[in-house]
Parts: sequence; structure tokens; C-alpha cells
Amino acid sequence: MHAPTPRRKTTVAALRTAVLALLAALAFAGPLAVPAQAADGDVTWTVRTAPNSYGADRSSFGYGVNPGGRIDDAMVVANRGKDPLTLAVYAADGFTTDAGRLDLLTRDKKSVGVGAWVHAGRDSVVLRPGRTVRIPFSVTVPGNATPGDYVGGILTSLKQPDDAAGINVDRRLGIRVKLRVSGELKPRLEIENLQVRYDGTLNPFAKGDATVSYTIHNTGNAILSARQTASLSGPFGWLRADAGAVAAPPELLPGESWKVSVPVHDVAPAFRLTATATLTPLLTDASGSTTPLKQVEATAGGWAVPWTLLLIVLVLAAAVATWLVLARRARAKRKQREDARVRDAVEQALREQETSTP
Repeated sequence: MHAPTPRRKTTVAALRTAVLALLAALAFAGPLAVPAQAADGDVTWTVRTAPNSYGADRSSFGYGVNPGGRIDDAMVVANRGKDPLTLAVYAADGFTTDAGRLDLLTRDKKSVGVGAWVHAGRDSVVLRPGRTVRIPFSVTVPGNATPGDYVGGILTSLKQPDDAAGINVDRRLGIRVKLRVSGELKPRLEIENLQVRYDGTLNPFAKGDATVSYTIHNTGNAILSARQTASLSGPFGWLRADAGAVAAPPELLPGESWKVSVPVHDVAPAFRLTATATLTPLLTDASGSTTPLKQVEATAGGWAVPWTLLLIVLVLAAAVATWLVLARRARAKRKQREDARVRDAVEQALREQETSTP
């Protein structure tokens, strides 16, 4: 067998990444995890929360727990396909992707929160076609756990060979697990690296567009989203321009960041602009109610120079300066000629006086 070429390795790696991202997105696409299905439709299974004292029809697992506490719950897995299934079962920490969706670490990555605290009653399960199995699991929170929110998931995984791509595809299906460890909750968002960039036009009297960019950083211990606004103004707050409606960022887990880029139109080239970004953090409680918190605001300056207008002004100034210089020189030459005529007249008069003297 020939070794794969570098190009084939790159293609395989890209395919693997795309497959895992797609499957992870499917795992959290709806109220309950959707069926995982192979391309040929022969292998499919579903996962859902088990009905018990926590609820009969939950979309995900969510708990409030004390440091050192323990929760016992279960997940139900069903084989909807025609073939037996052997599924791995494990837990993993969650994170927010660049697309703003919740994903879970792969099994080879180390988890330090939910993925380390959730322990399934078995590492794998074998399911015959049409069969359903209840998989118990426990959540054991360390006694020194920091208060705040933690998100992860409990997963089922099926590895299958993809002969066409020459790789093993890891198809995952799971349910989100959210924990709020009791203690002082410190929800906090910060605006970092606020910048403004102005793009003018060739029309010296037209307004241009600007882009306000910044990073939202969740520096607290609670999951937060936010309402956000952005605006620009010239010196002394004049010539204000608002960005209009700005899309809300995804819910950010503690420690996560999200980059924001906001276009602002019809911005006057006021030489010096001040960008203002405002966040209203949104905290969601266990019942699903959202509470707005104290606003966070940041400002930064940037240049908005009307280069075409400035060039016209410089050309006009140069033309005026040139005219003044030429006019000064003309006046100086006229004065020189007048002085020369006066001098000549005086000398002529003196000569005539000397000639007429006896």
C-alpha cells in the first residue's frame, strides 16, 4: 500500500473535521437529540433524557448542586436501525464554536469540568435492532469546585470506517449537561480591544462607512449572552452615527471570548472619531427567565480623514500661497522700477542744476 500524499492527508484531515463538526451540531440541534444516521440509512440511533423525578420530557440535563454534591440520572438510547450497534459512552466538556454553537470536546481531549465529573454506568453499550436501553450516570462535584456555571454533555459514539476517505469516522450523539455549582455568582462581561476603522469615498463631501470591532470576554463565572449597541461620533459628540440593530452574541461560557465586527454607515469624516460599544449582559436562571444586568461600556478613538477634501484644500492653499508669492514679487518689481525712475529723475535734476550754474 502506498503512503498517503501530503495533499491526501490534508483532504482527509479536513473531511474528518467537517464530519465531526456536522455530527456535533446535529447532536444539539433540537429539543431532543436528533437521530444519528449513516449515509446508507442502515445505522441510526437516538438518545433522550430518562423520565424521572427531574422531569418527564426534558430537552437537556440541568442541575443546581453544592460543592461535594452528587446527582444521579439516566439517558435512554434506542437503536432504530437494522443492524446491531456497539456504542461508546462518555462525557466531555462543552465549548462555543466559531459559528456560535455548543460543541463537545473529542474523547482524546482532557475535560476538567462536566466531562470529568459525569460518570456513566457503563463505558459502552451493545444494542440489537429495535432495542432501547437506559444508561444511568452520576454527577459528582468536587468539594473544592469553584461556584458558577459549567456545561458539557454525555455522549454516545460510533466509529465506522470510511473506505472512500481512508479514515475512521467518529459519529457522536449526545445530550447537554449544565451545572450551576452553588456559591457566589459573579456574572461579568468585558469589552476588550475596541477599534474603529473608517473607509471614506472619493467624493469630498460624501459620508463613508466605518467598522467598529471588539472582543466580548466572559470574565465571570456564569453563562451570559448580551444585548449590544455601537455608535460613532465626531469631536464634542457631534455628527453621531448609530450602528442600528446588532445581533446578540451566543451564550458564552465562563472564560470564553467572542469577536464582534459591526458596520456603521453614513459616517461623517470628522477627522477624529470616538467609537462607543455598550453591552447589557443577560443572565438566564434555572427557570429560563432572563435578567438584564448593569451595562458595560467602552470607548476608543480612530481617525476619519477626508483625504479628497483635504487634498483639495491643500491644492487651494498652495494656489493661494503661490499667488501671494507672485503678487509680492510683482509688487517688489514695481517698487524697484518706481524707485529707479525716482532715482533717475533726481540724478537728472542734479545734472541740469549743475549745468545751469555759472
